[in-house]
Amino acid sequence: MVLNNENLVENLIKDGYLKTALIINAFKAVDRKDFVRDEDKEHAYVNYPLAIGFGQTISQPLTVAFMLELLSPKLGEKILDIGAGSGWQTALLAQIVGEQGKVIAIERIPELKIFAEKNIGKYGFIEKGIVKIIEGDGSKSYELDAPFDKIIAAATSKEIPDAWKKQLKIGGFIVAPVNQSIYVLGKTGPEEFSKKQYFGFSFVPLVTD
Repeated sequence: MVLNNENLVENLIKDGYLKTALIINAFKAVDRKDFVRDEDKEHAYVNYPLAIGFGQTISQPLTVAFMLELLSPKLGEKILDIGAGSGWQTALLAQIVGEQGKVIAIERIPELKIFAEKNIGKYGFIEKGIVKIIEGDGSKSYELDAPFDKIIAAATSKEIPDAWKKQLKIGGFIVAPVNQSIYVLGKTGPEEFSKKQYFGFSFVPLVTD
């Protein structure tokens, strides 16, 4: 069987990783093949991470699906995406939040920022003003567009940075790897957070200054 984006989405639904209509529709609309290197196009729909250079990867589809379901992005929200990488997750978020929403993606590695912009450009999200990609240290967040409804990170750190917590709206969520677990922090008050932890994942480290 020749794998395609439809097969990938069907498998993620069947295996219980994709559940929400808004997220499923984004996975159908945004093709992973548009976000991998030319030499990896034939592997675009296989459920594992692929190298994109500079020690970074495009994440495993089931991990992206799982984290987006935890994040529960909505139409019209403003979301901070830490570690744009190839731009796949950023484009999925842009598809979900729509033209009334905004996705700010931060990428530390200049060459990957260019790669992400080129890939996301295939969908018109940047020219429509839905996506803005910033070159910088994601651990410091992005104060100019704060506060955010949601924050998601694709690379692991030893703890959730304070800057992310400060720049999140009350009622918002952070979904991010800490070591090799995924943490979900819900902001319940100015300094109060609920926390859930999901074990057994593998991530590249967050690149900081």
